[in-house]
Amino acid sequence: MSAATNYAKPLPAINALTAPHWEGTRAGRLHVQKCKACGTLRYPPNPWCAKCRSDGSEWVDLSGKGKIWSWCVFHRPYFKGFESEMPYAVVLVELDEGIRLYSNLVGVRHEDIHIGMRVRAEFQRATDEVMLIKFKEDK
Repeated sequence: MSAATNYAKPLPAINALTAPHWEGTRAGRLHVQKCKACGTLRYPPNPWCAKCRSDGSEWVDLSGKGKIWSWCVFHRPYFKGFESEMPYAVVLVELDEGIRLYSNLVGVRHEDIHIGMRVRAEFQRATDEVMLIKFKEDK
């Protein structure tokens, strides 16, 4: 049985705009857009730059390292697929390169989570097509 038939949580929509990002995660890389005109990083992928409005971009790999900027613990399963993980932590990570992204923090007790905690990306297979970005403490 494939991973796709076992995965019960919501999955990202992969389209022409987002495909390079998801191809990167399948290879274990945090792959994001960078504006060719001004160098601003774009995440999530966007057809134009929010800073200079240019539509030119290239894809670059980031370190995957950063710090927790904010976090919360969910005690209610808004989707059935999360029931077995209750409660679970959601973090807003500010990567060393400056962009922020939401994800889960794994392998850390909730009472040990704190703002500024150093974390690094790790990649977890959801389906044959989707590798999700999670974070763990970077000691």
